Amino acid sequence: MDSNHSSRSIVSGNLLTDLKSGFLVFLIALPLCLGIAVASGFPPVAGVLTAIIGGVVVSFLGSAELTIKGPAAGLIVIAVGAVHELGQGDPIAGYKRALAVGVVAALIQIAFALFRTATVGIAMSPSVVHGMLAAIGVIIISGQVHTVFGVVPEAGEPLERLAEIPHSVMHANPEIVLIGGVSLLILFVWPLLRFSWTKAIPAPLLVLLVAIPLDLAFGLDRPHDYNLLGQTFHVGPEYLVALPGSLLDAVNFPDFSMITSVVSIKYIVMYALVGTIESTLSVLAVDSMDPEKNPSDLNKDLLAVGIGNLVCAGIGGLPMISEIVRSKANVDAGAESRKSNFFHGAFLLLFVTLVPGLLQMIPLAALAAMLVYTGARLAAPTEFIHARSVGIDQFALFMTTFVVTLATDLLIGVGVGLALKVILHWIRGVSPVQLFSAKVDAVREREGELTLRVSGVAAFTSLLAVRKRLSDIGPEVRRVVVDVAEAKLADHTFLSRLDAMGAELADIEFVVEGLDSLAPLTDHPHSTRTRKAG
Repeated sequence: MDSNHSSRSIVSGNLLTDLKSGFLVFLIALPLCLGIAVASGFPPVAGVLTAIIGGVVVSFLGSAELTIKGPAAGLIVIAVGAVHELGQGDPIAGYKRALAVGVVAALIQIAFALFRTATVGIAMSPSVVHGMLAAIGVIIISGQVHTVFGVVPEAGEPLERLAEIPHSVMHANPEIVLIGGVSLLILFVWPLLRFSWTKAIPAPLLVLLVAIPLDLAFGLDRPHDYNLLGQTFHVGPEYLVALPGSLLDAVNFPDFSMITSVVSIKYIVMYALVGTIESTLSVLAVDSMDPEKNPSDLNKDLLAVGIGNLVCAGIGGLPMISEIVRSKANVDAGAESRKSNFFHGAFLLLFVTLVPGLLQMIPLAALAAMLVYTGARLAAPTEFIHARSVGIDQFALFMTTFVVTLATDLLIGVGVGLALKVILHWIRGVSPVQLFSAKVDAVREREGELTLRVSGVAAFTSLLAVRKRLSDIGPEVRRVVVDVAEAKLADHTFLSRLDAMGAELADIEFVVEGLDSLAPLTDHPHSTRTRKAG
């Protein structure tokens, strides 16, 4: 399943269709790349630089066909944390030291790909991943909502910044609030409109079409004061995107002076692991949306991402992944090959090169609104409701990861969540030794049929063995059966990821047997199941 059976290539496919898809994604990517960079503590152009490299360079390295490469909101927390801690009060020094962290993390990603370990991300608990993403959403909101009000927060920690929101509301700058508020209204309301013509205009583009005229009306490009309701407020260029004179001026090189420090090592691990997991899961999600159901080579895609990250970190860009939101827009637009990713990067390059002045007319409040909206989607109440519907065990994993990540940091939050998962299995009678010694046997009982018999535990630790068996199947196999009748337990991660694997097997019947011998904890189809008594 890791080998790409697609006949697509960089020189095939419908050129006009991919050109159109690439242009649509470019319209969405431009403001998001700027906003993600600003929120990450990087220069705004760093996000665009990453997307350009992700499109123009990485497209030719054998990346997954329909994915869009670029900066992701999910890595904001890591990037801004690295800049803050490594800078020790100097944001420029922190930025350049964070680039050095990115270089080493990229080399680790390349090593992951060469040793064919990209599929490890498949074994990650969905509840832990979603809990991490929900926490990231809250952290993004806690940092960006103040910019919507035109206020710089004093607090540094997420929970403290959330507590500071009432203060920012009381000291809001009315003109900036109008720009940010209208932007938020568009982002939340526009997708709800059911007119066919609204789908042709991406909400982020509409935000820019409204926010830039408001900037001109308020004269944000020149420092001045204005009076409203007896109070005096100040506005000026500090409320707008600041860009260098050219892309060459945007190039910055890493500072390796602190690369062996404990802080650097912590962020190297976070960059490499979280970036790899997010990118891998995004590729799997996009594969499931692909009308042709062609599975991507996860290790080949990670190699392309790792090389892209090495280039980005070497010249001043943000870390990149296979990004899910822009990739979904790409699929929805009818993309047929990775040329659409190339075109999206090419359009960004042309835009930044030819009309950089237009970018400097974008209010930061509009970009902050886009990130608040992104954060709200990551931490939506439906995410909490879904986790509870799967089972109390999954809700515990979700909430533990969510709370610990908010209270500490991403790495500790994910680590505690995974540790709790092992403990929950132990409580159910599955020891860590049993958990990590699950066995998957391949049996050919009938012609054209392959049975994968899972004994011991059908858990997240069994997924890699199942996927490896599936990757080795020949063209003669028309039916695959995964038999868990002899398993002591089948957990949520195993069952949910199994469905995704089955969806990747084009023209092959995929069946799971033996579930009747296991009792589900809830009515959810992917609920953890344990051996029935007696």
